[in-house]
Amino acid sequence: MIKRILKFLLKSFLIIILLCVALLYIFDYDYILKGVRVVYMTGHTTAYIDDYPHFDNRKIEKGNSTSAWAVHPDYNKAKSTDKLDAINEQLGTVAFMIVKNDSIWYENYAEGYNKDSKTNSFSMAKSLVTGMLGKAIMDGHIKSLDQPLGDFFPEFSKGLAAKTTVGDLSSMSSGLNWTEHYTSPFSITARVYYDPNIRDVMLGLEVVDEPGKKFKYLSGNTQLLGMVIEKATGQQLSSYLSQSFWKPLGMQQNAIWQLDSDDSGMEKAYCCVASNARDFARFGMLFKNKGVFEGEQILPEEFTEIATRARFEDGEMYGYGFWLSDHLDKKIFAMRGILGQYVICIPEDNIMIIRLGHNRGQFVPGESFTEDFFVFIEEAYKMLENAS
Repeated sequence: MIKRILKFLLKSFLIIILLCVALLYIFDYDYILKGVRVVYMTGHTTAYIDDYPHFDNRKIEKGNSTSAWAVHPDYNKAKSTDKLDAINEQLGTVAFMIVKNDSIWYENYAEGYNKDSKTNSFSMAKSLVTGMLGKAIMDGHIKSLDQPLGDFFPEFSKGLAAKTTVGDLSSMSSGLNWTEHYTSPFSITARVYYDPNIRDVMLGLEVVDEPGKKFKYLSGNTQLLGMVIEKATGQQLSSYLSQSFWKPLGMQQNAIWQLDSDDSGMEKAYCCVASNARDFARFGMLFKNKGVFEGEQILPEEFTEIATRARFEDGEMYGYGFWLSDHLDKKIFAMRGILGQYVICIPEDNIMIIRLGHNRGQFVPGESFTEDFFVFIEEAYKMLENAS
């Protein structure tokens, strides 16, 4: 009797599973199956820093000649503070660097990671894409920050959408009907992370709010901007990033960019470049140094200044592709990823702080950053002061 009941329950369970899978396909939510396979079946509950092997990727090639980082005379002579050690352990920091006067002053890795280890950039990629926008303008592929989105995609050439510019996409003020939700498997954010055709998803969006008036953080903005750059340059994003920055900046390692599908697919422009702390830092250094690298003007100075100051005075601390802060009364800009990936640039002191890891802290009320961001800055300054 018990055997028959167990057999019935098992059969019923399998039928329910098959029915659920069928419903996902019928209602166009089959991408969730990939999410389950990549996340839950690997023991995680959300996207993670080493998830790139589970996706198709495209190489971002370094040049034939690389440029070695300068190492500060006091490299790693300073001891990290107890508070920094505690938060790094608590949040799973795998790479932490302090760059002083464009030289590596302090560097530490954990959990078997090293200077060459690749981890997911997450939304730090938004800064990379904004840099590519600046380069595309410099190269004459895009007219200016004010060029309409509709010039590239006629789907956005009517109504409010006709007012949307490429600069609105970069500064998070497009007015798109996008919901930035990271936990629901049915959200559009989850769909573009696992869906095999990002382009079709993006071209189905609409502009529902007046563009260019107000900040609203939407990853869809950067994905559309990536599509603009792809169309304007006639190149895949990985190729244009390599040509524009990876080679000219002498990056030490090839990087990779997650795709929505196979080799003919589209890069996830809003996230997911896998690289290492030193190479991420070099991109931040380019903006800190107003577009100059080793005496060459890689990006226009004016563009780097616009990108790293607030577009809306009464809005969030955000420029074009970069987050901003006035912590410690400093003018700070930062590349930022959802799990606490940071390239923090403080030009007035010629300091950069780079952190990669598994988790971030809780948001501080009234601030645009989580508590760990402020701790990393404060403790880095303490280390510098103690050493002097």
